[in-house]
Amino acid sequence: MRLNTGENLNMALDAVRSHRFRSALTILGIVIGITTVVTVGSLTSGVRQGIVTFFEEFGPDNIFLNRGDRDPGAPYTLKELKRRPIRPEYAAYIKQTVRSVEDTSVQLFVLADRAGIVSARVPGFETDSINVSGYSANSFELQPRELMAGRFFTAEEETRAMRICVIGPELSSALFPDGRPLGREITVAGTGYTVVGVLAKAKGGFFGSSGFDTIMMIPLATARMRFPNEDRFIIVAKARPGMREDALEEIRQLLRRLRKTPPGVDDDFSLSTADQIIKNLDQILGMVVAVSIALSSLGLLVGGIGVMNIMLVSVTERTKEIGIRKAMGARRGDIVVQFLMEAVMLTALGGLIGVVFSVLITLLIGKLVPALPSTVPGWAIVLGFGVSVSIGIFFGVWPATKAARLDPVDALRYE
Repeated sequence: MRLNTGENLNMALDAVRSHRFRSALTILGIVIGITTVVTVGSLTSGVRQGIVTFFEEFGPDNIFLNRGDRDPGAPYTLKELKRRPIRPEYAAYIKQTVRSVEDTSVQLFVLADRAGIVSARVPGFETDSINVSGYSANSFELQPRELMAGRFFTAEEETRAMRICVIGPELSSALFPDGRPLGREITVAGTGYTVVGVLAKAKGGFFGSSGFDTIMMIPLATARMRFPNEDRFIIVAKARPGMREDALEEIRQLLRRLRKTPPGVDDDFSLSTADQIIKNLDQILGMVVAVSIALSSLGLLVGGIGVMNIMLVSVTERTKEIGIRKAMGARRGDIVVQFLMEAVMLTALGGLIGVVFSVLITLLIGKLVPALPSTVPGWAIVLGFGVSVSIGIFFGVWPATKAARLDPVDALRYE
């Protein structure tokens, strides 16, 4: 007596339905584990995509020279404080000396607490969500940005240290809710700046947030004159097509000579590219995913052991049935397939419920926290369901094998 796959599937479903409560408790650990893995995988995947999109706007051929190893707006570590500041004059040296570099620009990040920036004000409105930075005029050529309105400042306006600015869309909305910021003045740290342009909403970002949405860009010469104590300069060097790695090494050697760094001593500056930053962030996100998988594995292990235990109980309860099937001609392989399919049915059901829960949780998080992604990638669903089926196969082999090895005579006499 041999059963086809459809009949085995129906028998597995009948076995699950006949012990609904027991089956539900058995797959609870699998549901929790799969829900955790898929939800965390979905959120980290969305966060990564936002970060990748954000850094792609920095330019694939650009190299960033910085005193620190992290966000220029973050406090320096003790190691970074021991380094000498980056001098804006390095930009001209790099452009003139490094043949693989096409152009360079300079940016100056202004720390609000050091510069006395409390807020940005216009008549009737005020906001403290602002970050001020000085940009050389050609920065917008090396790192193109979309404008929602107006224009960028020119090289002549930068040379003359004019008090003008280009602002982010969120800063514009906070200070000019009527949507007409161009030509109007913003007061920051006691100085007025005329708005000449408004940036478009930044693409990507960290959890949907980007510093460019609240930025106030002013000409570099203006920033150096108004904030003479600031020294957080960043130099952007655009490499010629296909020569970024050569440019990176040439800049490193040039900086070591300019800063008189002895041989064998580590660089006292940081050189990075957009993809290097993304790679470092991938390592952090990878650790988050690894920790979540490790924690959810406990639930999956408990669920797998539960499935194995319930299948062993099922083998004992159905010993006579197994004997009858063998007496009617069922082979060992037929018995293995029957019980293995029941185990897989249990874990697959747990995986399916876990995937549904993870989709609902991810969508709920997206509604409650709009800055977080709310899309479940296809690979996460396939991975979650695949893992649950694999658990059923792994933990179902022993009970299925035990059932197949039963002696038909002893099985028929079992009560």
